[in-house]
Order: sequence, then structure tokens, then C-alpha cells
Amino acid sequence: MTPVRGGLLRIVRAGALTTVQDAGRPGWAHLGVGRAGALDAPAARLANRLLGNPPGAALLETTVTGCAVRPDRTVVAVVGGAGCRVTVDGRPVAWGAPVRVPAGAVLDVGPALDGVRGYLAFAGGLEPEPVLGSRSADLLSGLGPAPLSDGDTLPLGEPADGPPQGPTPWPGAPAELVLPLHLGPRHAWFTAAALRTLTTAAYRVSPHSNRIGLRTEGPALERARDGELPSEGMVLGAVQVPPDGRPVVFLNDHPTTGGYPVVGVVPETALAGAAQAVPGTRVRFSVRA
Repeated sequence: MTPVRGGLLRIVRAGALTTVQDAGRPGWAHLGVGRAGALDAPAARLANRLLGNPPGAALLETTVTGCAVRPDRTVVAVVGGAGCRVTVDGRPVAWGAPVRVPAGAVLDVGPALDGVRGYLAFAGGLEPEPVLGSRSADLLSGLGPAPLSDGDTLPLGEPADGPPQGPTPWPGAPAELVLPLHLGPRHAWFTAAALRTLTTAAYRVSPHSNRIGLRTEGPALERARDGELPSEGMVLGAVQVPPDGRPVVFLNDHPTTGGYPVVGVVPETALAGAAQAVPGTRVRFSVRA
């Protein structure tokens, strides 16, 4: 397929929340700027790999309801992440594999059937203006492109030479989310009974979860001391416990500081499942040494 320079992608149906994401902007927390980036990073990288894009090329992240787009030139696209029905001008096409979208055709990414967040990548990537080295939208700080609305347009990048790659297995949404947890730095703020509860109780994903954090529903963790901390630095995967006692796992758009105690930290490599866990999914915390 001959590469075509330039071109625009028009948003026909933005869905509940569709944003531009890439690998994020790490390294700016000292200035109060969070990381952002695709919540399900492995899914985003796989979608790009299938198109011959760099792993961190910018793409669209959809939430639950999908989206629909219309390119003004022929493009090759991949829809991955959350399972869904995909059509081009109403004709069913492959999910999880490269598909050709003619100029002016509507590529429709349907509601998620398995998982929460879908990834819509294009050969050559998307090229909105970068901010601090990233094209990612950060919902907390407002940096990067705003969440997309019907009628918005985005510039398309130039496809790389070479044919797209064939289909590959995609992981499904977790039936149970098991999160490894390294205790600290403030686990001493909780009673021994609370720490046992954290690692033995069945929590569930709250419908109030978002790109800032995965909120849980379940038993409250009892404090061993009163008061609050002075604000201190927060990292990706920090499990903060607000006054209601229910753990919140910080995701990519989390604040860089906070005053509620952090009982532990989930490694970044274990967070992809949190991006796809639907509300009501069982959550278990597994303490690691």
C-alpha cells in the first residue's frame, strides 16, 4: 500500500470518553505534571506493532461506548484492547487485526463487549501538537489534546513502508483482578487487622473509577493513627486510602502529590488489567516482599 502524506481524521461519534494517548510524559512529576499515556499500555503497543508504528505512536483510547471516525484519505487501522464489533461503512471487519479504511468511509468502533478501554491505531499514528514531549491527553492537568468531541479533526502521520502484520492473540478482560502489592510507605498508619483485611477481603471495582484511579468497593481499612499527612509525592500504582477507608489504585492521570496515606504500591507492569476491569470485577491484593 503506497504511503500518502498528510490527511485528517474526523471524529464522527466521540463516545463517552475518547482521548489521544501515547506512551505518556514521564519525568515531569517534580513540576507537578503527571504521566498520562495509554492505561492499557500493552494493548496500545500491540496495536501499533501490528501497523509497523513505533511502540509509542499516538492513537485513540476509547471508553466503554467506542467511537466512529472518518479519514479523508485511505488508511490502515487496528482496533484492539476491549473486544467490540467493528465496521467500515456498516460492513463488519476484523477486530484486533489491520483493516483498510477507504477515504471518506466511516470506521465505527462499537461498545465494549469485553473490557473497558479500546485502542484505535492508524498506520503512521496521529500527530496533534505534542506538549512536553507527548501527545497524550491528561484529564487531571488538562495538558495535551482535550477529550474528543463530535466534529473534531486530528492530523494523520505518514505510514511506514512495509505491509501490516497479521492477527495476533489479545488478552481478554480479567474475570478477577489480582494486584501484587508492595507494602509502604505508610502501612504503619493502619492496624494489623486492616492489613489482614486488605489482603484477604474481596474488593470490587467501583463504577466511579476513571483514568485518575481505580476505586474499590468493600470493607474499610481501619487506621492505627489519626490525622493526615503533609502532602507527599505520589507514584503510578500507589494505593491511597482516603477517609472512607476504601483503597484507590492510582492510574496514569493521578495527582503527583497527596495527603492521604499510601498503604502500598502496585507495580506498573500489573496495571494493564486495571484498565480493562469492568465495574463489579473482584479485586484481590497480594502482598509481595
